[in-house]
Amino acid sequence: MQYIIRKIKETEYDVLNDFIYEAIFIPKGVEPPPKSIIQNEDLQVYVRDFGKFPDDHCLVAETDGKIVGAVWTRIMNDYGHVDDATPSFAISLYKEYRSFGIGTAMMKQMLELLKQNGYKQASLAVQKANYAVKMYLNVGFEVVDENDEEYIMICRLN
Repeated sequence: MQYIIRKIKETEYDVLNDFIYEAIFIPKGVEPPPKSIIQNEDLQVYVRDFGKFPDDHCLVAETDGKIVGAVWTRIMNDYGHVDDATPSFAISLYKEYRSFGIGTAMMKQMLELLKQNGYKQASLAVQKANYAVKMYLNVGFEVVDENDEEYIMICRLN
């Protein structure tokens, strides 16, 4: 599959609402929540006022002129928050574009962008049952904490 990864344009920030919904892990056999769930404050922290803060970074994957995935980071008080100098990750792809290596490529490019911008590490939270755990480990994240349902992972960038 042919695709490019590029920085998001300011006029495209609204697409992050779609991708925060796509980022919700739905275990097999569980009914997806209504799209209105993205209005929940726990999810809005990822997208509200994106681009207005110096630590907001976003890359998108595009194929045939259509954005099919996004990876973005910001320093926020989310599930994966470790400190006020560590950006937290969000990443998702539309279902039909998963398992082609696009997510891995987006993660690697974002980690490199963060490193170039002087960040020492990045973090994320992921449900233990999520298939993406393997990808996160493969791109350099390690588990630093956990609870019954989630791992807190960090990737050191030095």
